Amino acid sequence: MFGRVLPVFFLVFFVVIMSCRRDDYYEGNDVVVTFSEDTLRFDTVFTSLGSATRFIKVFNPKDQPILVDVALKNQTNSYFRINADGIKGPTVNQLEINGRDSIYIFVEVTINPDLPTSISPFIIEDVIEVTANGNVSTAHLEAFGQNANYIPSSSGKGGGALLSCNLGQVTWNDPKPYVIYGILYIDSCTLVLPPGTRIYVHGGVVRNENSIYNDGLIVFNKLGKLLSQGTIDQPVTFQGDRLEQEFQDISSQWVGLLFWHESRNNRLDNTIIKNSIIGMRVDSLADVSLHGVQISNTGGPAIIGRHGDIYAENSLFYDNDGNALQLTYGGKYTFNYCTVSNRSGQREAVVMTDWYCPFVLCGLQDYQLNKLDAKFANCIFSGTDRDEVGLSQVNADDNNFQYKFTNCAVRVDELLLPKNSPNFFDNCTNCLNLSFNDRIFLDQNENDYRLDTMSVALGKGISLPNVNTDILGKPRKSTPDLGCYEF
Repeated sequence: MFGRVLPVFFLVFFVVIMSCRRDDYYEGNDVVVTFSEDTLRFDTVFTSLGSATRFIKVFNPKDQPILVDVALKNQTNSYFRINADGIKGPTVNQLEINGRDSIYIFVEVTINPDLPTSISPFIIEDVIEVTANGNVSTAHLEAFGQNANYIPSSSGKGGGALLSCNLGQVTWNDPKPYVIYGILYIDSCTLVLPPGTRIYVHGGVVRNENSIYNDGLIVFNKLGKLLSQGTIDQPVTFQGDRLEQEFQDISSQWVGLLFWHESRNNRLDNTIIKNSIIGMRVDSLADVSLHGVQISNTGGPAIIGRHGDIYAENSLFYDNDGNALQLTYGGKYTFNYCTVSNRSGQREAVVMTDWYCPFVLCGLQDYQLNKLDAKFANCIFSGTDRDEVGLSQVNADDNNFQYKFTNCAVRVDELLLPKNSPNFFDNCTNCLNLSFNDRIFLDQNENDYRLDTMSVALGKGISLPNVNTDILGKPRKSTPDLGCYEF
């Protein structure tokens, strides 16, 4: 008797289970779930191996129940683990969310801050993807992967922070690196960077309801100032925060340095800036002096001067897309013993203008003018273009456009045409017009811009007061070489 009842029991149980399945799930393709927050940030800086857990809620906006799939985007190597509605990930399928209801996704991250940055970046990121009826909604995960100084630690990507010290000084002398995570504004304060300071900037595209912009920017406002005090043996470094080998030669990882209107008395000694969109922008009436500075691997110019005041000596600018030096809207510029190699882009190594126009199409009445006063001595301007010097002035008959090259190696060709600047060499005293066959550098394919034994730049300089050594501290000869390196 018992043997006959058992199959009947299981049949009834199966019917009951099947009768519990919902047949009123919303199946329209317009359903889009929402999250309690668009980014789940773990703002704990671990000093030893540790874990942290947080949660995020997923909301069903419809009156009917829906089925969703939840997945961690990085399925194999993620530092994050998820548990959706009590079920472990990295993928959880066919979860039910009742109408106008929500489910919890718990997220755990485990960090070992002692791992090398080639394995564990400063900023660790992943994405939770929730799919409902074919529509994918995402929530971002962010955590700190190293024991470092994170600024600002509270807001992260797309956020901003103000560094102010009542016109005093703040010195970043912690041996741990500094990570700029967002945008840092420096106002009413002098930021002092001692020898060996390492600054890593986390950039990327940020989208909000009003705009799309690039993140990772350090801004010096009118009353903000930078004193970067690197030495030859211990330079100060600004670069992107991804230190894995595959990121070493990737430009545009962060925006760059911006010296805003009237930011005065900024000085950078033995400082390296790389992997950014621009190296630095020096705006109206701001002034910056550079001594032994290297700016490389940028997606745009190494320097943008826009009616700024810039002094540079013994500095190296290379692997910059577009113009390496973009000196526009006038300004005062002095470059001594500088090497500019513009092999990345088909634009001039240095371009100068006395104008600015806010419109795409400009009439003569639209141009805004400022006087240009630019001087270059003992510099090298080389590259892959026929012209590595570009000049543009609104009125060729006025005195608003003053420039002078002294004992420089340049490459000009079409610039000398009658319609351009045929009198260029009247303003280029003892200059050498480079040909493509001239030997200049030791090995520019390896970014070694020391001078070759047969370099045409050897002994072509003129002695300059107060510049007695090169970028490596080597004494300058009485008849010095061109560029930032003395042979």
